[in-house]
Amino acid sequence: MAARAAKPPRLYFNLRSPYSFFALRDMERDCPEILDRLEWHPFWEPDGTSEKLLAEALPGAAFPYQAMTRAKQFYILRDVRRLGAERGLRLTWPLDRDVWWEPAHLAWFVAERAGLGRVWVERAQRARWLEGRDICDPAVVRELAEEIGLDGEEVAGATDDTLIREQAAQALVDVVRDGVFGVPYFINGSEPYWGLDRVSAFVASLPAAPEPVAREPEPAALVPGRATDIGHAGGCG
Repeated sequence: MAARAAKPPRLYFNLRSPYSFFALRDMERDCPEILDRLEWHPFWEPDGTSEKLLAEALPGAAFPYQAMTRAKQFYILRDVRRLGAERGLRLTWPLDRDVWWEPAHLAWFVAERAGLGRVWVERAQRARWLEGRDICDPAVVRELAEEIGLDGEEVAGATDDTLIREQAAQALVDVVRDGVFGVPYFINGSEPYWGLDRVSAFVASLPAAPEPVAREPEPAALVPGRATDIGHAGGCG
């Protein structure tokens, strides 16, 4: 029996979480080439439709999320303020009134198909944490998507698109099967790494990227009537 191919290293991100925002911003600054090597997966609290599709795709499955206690909420407010200050960021804490995470996270599937998945994550997180925009509002999501070159109509219709809903359900299945319970969450092989303070350990666990193969330089073409320096490395003929 042929050996099963190893899964690529994976990243679970969330457009709501400040810790996901900090982790991806830090990696974009310090090791952007690592982000290119990862398989990106969205993690979000599903609405009723997504919960139903998850249950149909994986009977007995439940999304692994629990509401925070009031004490934890107050702690996170202070913690995020400290983390933002360390990074020189002036954060705007969003007020989530009509919470619906599908518009922003399902827009990621549209963006990914257009080769703009990573761009969408950066734009949506920046809008939420630095601009005070409500990414639960479909109109805001459409506006942000159009800013990065996505089709506004397609993004606006993502929550009613059967194919995208099926892709979203599979993404939630991946969350359950990979045992993800929070973000940022990284997996290398069978080893999971959860949290902003585990980013460096995850990065250190990855094998070094292969060095580009050196090619012999092509010989310079000789053009009649012109002097051509094809001598030794000193360039002195």
